Amino acid sequence: MNDGEHYSTIEKKDDGQQIIKYQFKDGKKIGPLFRSADFKIPRITNYTFSKDEKRILLKTETEKIYRYSTKSIYYIYNIFTDKLQKLTDDKVMYATFSPQGDKIAYVLQNNLFIKDIINGKIIQITNDGKKNHIINGASDWVYEEEFALVRSFEWAPDGEHLAYYKFDETYVKQFSMDLFRGNLYPTQEVFKYPKAGEENSVVNIYFYNLKDNKSTFIYTKKDYEYFPRIKWTNNPNELVIYGMNRHQNELDFILANANDGSNKVLFTEKDKYFIDIHDNLTFLPEDNFIWTSEKDGYNHIYIRNLDGSEQQITKGEWEVTSFDGVDSDNMQIYYRSTEEGSINRALYIQNLITGEKRKLSIQVGDNSIKFSKNLKYYMNSYSNANTAPYYTLHESNGRQLKILEDNTDFNKKMEEFNLTKKEFLTISTEDSELNAWMIKPPNFDKSKEYPLYMFLYGGPGSQQVKNSFGWNNYYWHQMLAQKGYIVACVDNRGTGGKGAEFKKMTYKELGKYETIDQINAAKYFGSLPYIDKNRIGIQGWSYGGYMSSLAITKGADVFSLAIAVAPVTNWRYYDNIYTERYMQTPQENPSGYDENSPINHVEKLKGDYLLIHGSADDNVHVQNTMEMISALVKANKQFDLFIYPDKNHGIYGGNTRFHLYQKMTNFILDNL
Repeated sequence: MNDGEHYSTIEKKDDGQQIIKYQFKDGKKIGPLFRSADFKIPRITNYTFSKDEKRILLKTETEKIYRYSTKSIYYIYNIFTDKLQKLTDDKVMYATFSPQGDKIAYVLQNNLFIKDIINGKIIQITNDGKKNHIINGASDWVYEEEFALVRSFEWAPDGEHLAYYKFDETYVKQFSMDLFRGNLYPTQEVFKYPKAGEENSVVNIYFYNLKDNKSTFIYTKKDYEYFPRIKWTNNPNELVIYGMNRHQNELDFILANANDGSNKVLFTEKDKYFIDIHDNLTFLPEDNFIWTSEKDGYNHIYIRNLDGSEQQITKGEWEVTSFDGVDSDNMQIYYRSTEEGSINRALYIQNLITGEKRKLSIQVGDNSIKFSKNLKYYMNSYSNANTAPYYTLHESNGRQLKILEDNTDFNKKMEEFNLTKKEFLTISTEDSELNAWMIKPPNFDKSKEYPLYMFLYGGPGSQQVKNSFGWNNYYWHQMLAQKGYIVACVDNRGTGGKGAEFKKMTYKELGKYETIDQINAAKYFGSLPYIDKNRIGIQGWSYGGYMSSLAITKGADVFSLAIAVAPVTNWRYYDNIYTERYMQTPQENPSGYDENSPINHVEKLKGDYLLIHGSADDNVHVQNTMEMISALVKANKQFDLFIYPDKNHGIYGGNTRFHLYQKMTNFILDNL
C-alpha cells in the first residue's frame, strides 16, 4: 500500500472473500478492508485502490477476450462510508481511477467514457467506436499480443487530461474462426489480424481535456508505423510517446505538450537489427529519467536528461534483466542481472553517485523481487532448478526479516516421488556454446543406452535453460525420466541472457541457426555412450512447435520423433509486429521466409510426427497446421494429427490439458 508499511491481500473465507490489510514488519493482521458477504457481489477477480486508498475498485464477472484483454462488471467501494456502488450495468474494459480518485475512465463497445463517482455523471469522450473498425482507449489484437499494450489510455498526474489511443482498423484484413460449441450450426468469430507484410491499423494519440471537454490530436512531425508506449512525465502537461518505424529498429522518444499537442523528439535510438520494447522508463525528480538499452551489446541502465545527454550506470558483459526501482533520496537503484551467469538472476543495489555496487541476493539461482511502494521492504521469491520457490521478506538493505513461505510441506511430499536432479551443462559446437539441462532416469546406469527426449522453445530472447523451478513441465519430464527416458533442453542461438549479438544473430533468417544448433546438440547427445542416437525425439509448443517441425524435417537423419503443438509452419501466416521485427516483410525477405518454413521441407520427413492444434487459436492460427497437412499429404508423408475443437493457443479448459499431455506421453512411449 502507499505508505510502504502495509500490504493487502484478497482471501477466501467461508462466507465469501475479504480484502485484508497486513503490516510488513511483523506480518500483523490489521483487519479486513472489505467483506463480499456484506454485499453479496459475485466473485472478485481483481481489485485496485484509488491513490488516496479511500476507495476500492472491485472487478467481478470477468470475461476473457484474448491473451490479456478482459471485460468485467465493476463495483466501487468506499472504505470510510462502507457504501458500494456499481460502475455500470454493462461489462466494461480497463476501469481505472483518476489520480484524485473521484473519477473512473473505462472502455465500452470501443468507446472511451469517464464517470464522476461523486455525482454519477458519465461523459462519453468518443462516439465513433465500432467493432472491427474503430477502437478508442483499448488496443487492437496485434498491439495487445506483441507490445503487451492493453489499456490504451493514461491519466495525467493531476487528472486534468487523459491521453488515449485511437485504432482505425478499417484497412486491416479480417481473419475468421469457426466455433462449434455443440451447436447445430457453428458460429464464426471474425477479427482484424494483420499478417506479415499486410496493412496495420492507423494509430493516433489524443489528449482529452476534462475541463474543456475537448480532444486534441497529437500530430507528430514523422509518420510512425507504431506507438508501442505512452507515459506521463512528472510534469502533468507532458507526455512521452515511443514512435517506431515498421522495421522496429528505430525508436523516437517524443515529448508532447498536453495543452496544444505540440511535440518534439528528445532522442532517437537505432539498432542494426531490432529494438525490444520495455517498461523500464522511470522519471526522477530532476527532470531526468532511467532508461535501459542494448546499444553497447548488453542490456544496461542509463540516466538520460531532457537536454539529450546521458550517463551509463551499469556496464559489463552481462545483462540487466529487470529494473526494480530507484531511491531518489539516497541516489540508489535496484536491479537484477545475469552477473552470476546467464542462467541465474540476482538482485543488486548501486549508488548513482559513487557507482558502488552490492549484491543483495544470498543464494545462486533465480531471485524474483517485489518492492513495497517506498522501497523500504522487498519480497524475494527464490528458487533453483531443483528447489520449489520460497519467499522471504527483507529490508531494502538486504537484511532478512522473516520467511513468508518455505514450501516445507510441499518439498517433503516431493521426496516420496523418486525425483532426479536437473543437471546443467554447456554444449560446445563449432558455432557456439549453448546452455543445456538434462534429467536422467532414477537409478541411472551409464553402461546402458537410453532414448533421449528433447524439449525446446528457442524463440528470440526466450530462455528455457534457467536455474529456476519450472512448474509447468518439471513433473511431466520427471515422469518420462522414470519411464526410462533422458530428458534434455538446449537454448539455441537467438535466445536470451547472453547479450544482443547472441540474441539477434538469427535476424532475417528465423529457424536457420536455431535448427542447426538443435541438430548439433542432438548429435552431441547421441555421441554420449549412454544415449541411443537412433532414438532421439523433440517437442515444442508455438515457436517450439515450429522448431520441432524443422528438426524432424531438416534433421531427419538425427531425430526419429517430433511433437509440434500449435506450431507456426510458415511466418507468412503470423502477425506482422512479431514477424517483421525479426524477418522484415515477406516482400523484402522472401527467401528468409521460405527457406526455413517446415512446409517447404516435408519431403525430408522420415520419423514419427504428431501435429496438435486448437481450432480456435487466435494467435497461431490453425491455418498453419492445415497448410502443413496439405504439404505432408502432397509429399505422401504419413503423420499423426489431433485438433482440439474451440480451444485457443493455450489448449486448456476442463479435461483438455490432461488429455493433451496423456496423448503426447502415449505417442512418446509408443514411438521413441
